[in-house]
Amino acid sequence: MRSAFATVPFYRERWALDGREDPVLVPGRTGTNGGAAPLPEAVHKLVDLVPLAGGAQRTDPARGLGRVLRTARRPAPGSLIVLLGQDDLRPPSDLPKDVRGCVADPDAPSASVLRELTAVLARGHRVLAVGDDKAITTFTAALPEESAHRVEAVPHRELDSLDAGPYGVLHDPALGYLGALGGCGRWHLDWPHVYARPTAGGLAFTLLRQKSPRFVDVIPAGGVLGRIESCPRHGTPVVVA
Repeated sequence: MRSAFATVPFYRERWALDGREDPVLVPGRTGTNGGAAPLPEAVHKLVDLVPLAGGAQRTDPARGLGRVLRTARRPAPGSLIVLLGQDDLRPPSDLPKDVRGCVADPDAPSASVLRELTAVLARGHRVLAVGDDKAITTFTAALPEESAHRVEAVPHRELDSLDAGPYGVLHDPALGYLGALGGCGRWHLDWPHVYARPTAGGLAFTLLRQKSPRFVDVIPAGGVLGRIESCPRHGTPVVVA
């Protein structure tokens, strides 16, 4: 937070208007929701989320996928991760070693994606399809029957639609992947890359290791109320919405 206050225009302006000279609340000048910013407002001013020294000016919806998959459905070497989305979506860049990723339009997967998927399955490796429920259903319906039933689904869940699984990843279109449903049945944050805290307006998230654009103490659209607890089995942060 100190780094963001010192170097990122969006937070320098916002916190200054709250009467703050550093990212510590000043008595009597707490701002809205304890100083947290609405995520849609931050995204609308995306250029101001770039540090003064420069950096990327676009969000990465695939950020963190490789890490959360280790909790949701750990892919073995040779696996193929098919990220379902539109053409402007970039393949995940943080997948485990020897795990390949690609992007597919669920309504019209390309011939190259279908060829690679078939080849991976023929070699006895796993294919994981990552997307919302509708996209996964549409994508698997477009596959040959012998391939469709072997594709493993990893559904997106947003904060307002967390369920009991058995599998799933916590996703936000701007922040990327925030956590995953663990084998213990709890929604684990991608700790220590993601921090969250409750506010009156909903859970606020901070991406701790993203250089640009910087998302610090932002509340996703909808403002889902919830709390952060420690998993009694693993001792790491979990989301209870």
